[in-house]
Amino acid sequence: MYKKYLIIASKLDRAGINITTQLSQFKKNPLVSAMQTDEPDFDFYLTEKEIIYDEGIDKEKINKYDFVIFASRHKSVTNERTLSVHAPGNWRNADFGGVSGRVSKTSASFQKQIFEKLNKNVKEHNLKDYKVTLECTHHGPLIDKPCIFIEIGSTENEWRDNRAGFVIAVTIKDIIKGFNQNPYNEVAIGIGGPHYCPNFNKIQLNSNVAISHIIPGYALPLTEEMIREAIDKTQEEVDFAILDWKGLGIAEERKRIIDILDKLYVRYKKTSDVAK
Repeated sequence: MYKKYLIIASKLDRAGINITTQLSQFKKNPLVSAMQTDEPDFDFYLTEKEIIYDEGIDKEKINKYDFVIFASRHKSVTNERTLSVHAPGNWRNADFGGVSGRVSKTSASFQKQIFEKLNKNVKEHNLKDYKVTLECTHHGPLIDKPCIFIEIGSTENEWRDNRAGFVIAVTIKDIIKGFNQNPYNEVAIGIGGPHYCPNFNKIQLNSNVAISHIIPGYALPLTEEMIREAIDKTQEEVDFAILDWKGLGIAEERKRIIDILDKLYVRYKKTSDVAK
């Protein structure tokens, strides 16, 4: 059961400071650590360096908590207004923190529930100008506690937007208060498709499937190690892989992916096969 949460943001990150400032109003007693309460609760940890880099984080401090939420900014070439959720990790080279070929632990159930709450809160608070989306697993840090990133994108204007910070803060408060540890969900990893996962967004929001790590099309060709890493770093038992079929490239690559999954005895479905 996740009861003790650590919210991590960098002092260098305007979006992270925005989110944590808004979230502070939901901390019952700022002077009392989550470790001193019996109820699900959270503490803050503001780092001096960027949170995607392992060397800027006190991992001994992190290990005291059940779940870690990284509050962060998001950048994109399109400058689109986004609120996004994803797990950290690197399928290939660790160009932005973490370790090459390694991903952090995450929870499919937690990702599904926080994604649902984020979509709900965007509507309730009339934040229609922001797009809510999953992102594939990418960048650091690499930690040994289940975790997710929740981010505001994509420019300085959005990072400082108090409305966006508030909606994410409410969402974090809601998930900590209402997380269901044992929902009746099938659990899956995702393979293929673009960075912002439009097909996986629909499944996460509208189906009974909870998705943990997502391996995007640009990280292919797939390897056995990627599949093992995605499954091993999912807190729940993984039932199957979901394939974004059109986002897997040419026919030869699709066949190679199927061969790897068959070899590892991992069941699979296409995104079109999932009721949503």
